[in-house]
Amino acid sequence: MPALPSPLKLALPDENLGLEASVTDDDHQSLRLWLRMMSCTNQVQAEIRRRLRVEFGMSLARFDYLAQLHRYPDGLSMSALSAYLMVTGGNVTGLTQELEKQGWVARQVHPTDRRSYQLQLTKEGRATFEKIAAVHESWVVSMFAGMRTSDRAQLTQLLGQLRMFAARAAEAPPPAPVPAPPEPKARRRTKG
Repeated sequence: MPALPSPLKLALPDENLGLEASVTDDDHQSLRLWLRMMSCTNQVQAEIRRRLRVEFGMSLARFDYLAQLHRYPDGLSMSALSAYLMVTGGNVTGLTQELEKQGWVARQVHPTDRRSYQLQLTKEGRATFEKIAAVHESWVVSMFAGMRTSDRAQLTQLLGQLRMFAARAAEAPPPAPVPAPPEPKARRRTKG
């Protein structure tokens, strides 16, 4: 498979590169922060996707699927896995069929609900995922290595706060719409 160009190998003239660089000082700081977080997330995620594809012939969706099952050694129902991955049941079914063929996932009738299936990593699937996950972790560590440990800790703490605020905001009623500015009045022409 030919090597794909890395999205991290962009010419980065300064820390203002990205969507957030086009935001003006008149825009809200919260908007700039949100755009910066999205840009960082998209850039790191694109590089992880590229590396998974090149090194392991694996999609990020497949990696995430295996990671969820790895967290639950006793297995998950297909509907729970779908909810954790925030995808449709059809997506989970397709990945399940592929991973069953590879021998990485086993599907059994759910012990308490005969209408659904319980999914588990096989021994081979668990061992394979653990090898891939260790490499994945080393990629993430290397991508963040340029930041001081204290800065990473502070950013983690601040993003945790932001997550709590966002969860509270999601539970609150939506704010009232901002009224549109009044239309400018037409000038009357005076006869001169």
